[in-house]
Amino acid sequence: MILSGALIISAYLAGSISSAVIVCKLMGLPDPRTQGSGNPGATNVLRFGNKKAAAITLLGDLLKGLVPVLLAKFMSNDVDVIALVAVAAFFGHLYPIFFGFKGGKGVATAAGVFFGFSLPVGAVVMLTWVAIAKTTNISSVSALIAAALSPVYFAFFQDVEIYTYTAVLLAIVLIYRHRSNIHDLLQGKEGKISDKD
Repeated sequence: MILSGALIISAYLAGSISSAVIVCKLMGLPDPRTQGSGNPGATNVLRFGNKKAAAITLLGDLLKGLVPVLLAKFMSNDVDVIALVAVAAFFGHLYPIFFGFKGGKGVATAAGVFFGFSLPVGAVVMLTWVAIAKTTNISSVSALIAAALSPVYFAFFQDVEIYTYTAVLLAIVLIYRHRSNIHDLLQGKEGKISDKD
């Protein structure tokens, strides 16, 4: 019980580390919460910053989901605990205790969680995002489609039910977090990945 609690709390704290804010500060770029879309994520950093900063941000956010899940798998055989660790890391990114509970939308961190659950399924989810991004050049569309399909991939390509249910939860929250993007898409105002401020 103590170990489980420690893993879950540690996962939330790891998720609360804002890669975008830290990377931008270290690289002399503006705070991503005050630029572009105001979202502390890789796509926004790419728009006002540079590819290197965006890539490091993406990697950092992905690792926040991946490492806690892998650590939980290493230290516990309880899939329920592993799933809770994943959810804690994800919500840490969305509502970071270190940054006023105002975080990103969770796409890269969710991808890290999915890779931690199942490398093949994580790869398929990532490939889905890349394929849609290449086709539409719109990050939110890629995220929404990849998120919506992730539970389907988990249901078909692995047999741990709680991972599928966790993917459903993360997908619902991701779609909710993208509600302003959905509104802009319907209005034809959503920005492109390649847009620069």
